[in-house]
Amino acid sequence: MAIRFQYNKTSLQQQEKALKMRVRTLPTIKSKESALRQQVKQTKTEVERLEVQLEAELLRYQGMARLWGEFDSSLITVSHVDLSMKKIAGVLLPVLGEIHYEVRPFSIFNAPSWWAEGIELLKTLATTGIEAEFTRLKMEYLEHARKKTTQKVNLFEKVQIPGYQDAIRKIKRFLEDEESLSKASQKIMRSNMEKRALKEGGAAL
Repeated sequence: MAIRFQYNKTSLQQQEKALKMRVRTLPTIKSKESALRQQVKQTKTEVERLEVQLEAELLRYQGMARLWGEFDSSLITVSHVDLSMKKIAGVLLPVLGEIHYEVRPFSIFNAPSWWAEGIELLKTLATTGIEAEFTRLKMEYLEHARKKTTQKVNLFEKVQIPGYQDAIRKIKRFLEDEESLSKASQKIMRSNMEKRALKEGGAAL
């Protein structure tokens, strides 16, 4: 991104103002990037933990595989999930609350004795699965925000700040050269006027 500027004092003031703002803002953006990086790392660890937990629960589920054939899967459904919003490292993210299940009544006398245990196992499986998926989604949000913040840090550090510094140097050098030329031309003009005055004075005598 090329910095646009003109060789005058107004443009110099604009460049200095823009540079000052970016230099002042950079530490805040770097701090945000560091916080997001830490959050991504923590969330990734949480995703891995939940995936291991889900795997262990699925093994328990598979251990009862022969029994599931007689289970009525319509007995339990997820009715709704509580969600809220929270700012984490400056990023607004959804927060998973309670997961609500609807269990259809069934006769404990007519149904197999293990159905109650089966319902609890399915609740556990569903809860861990939802938590794992939700945490994975949260990690993606955080990683996206971290990448955008890193891009902004790089833009400020490697492009804009050096660009404004270079523009300021060029404008100052131009203005200094212009001032030197102006002083030199004034000096020449004054010298010429003095010579002319002396000539005219000599001619009058």
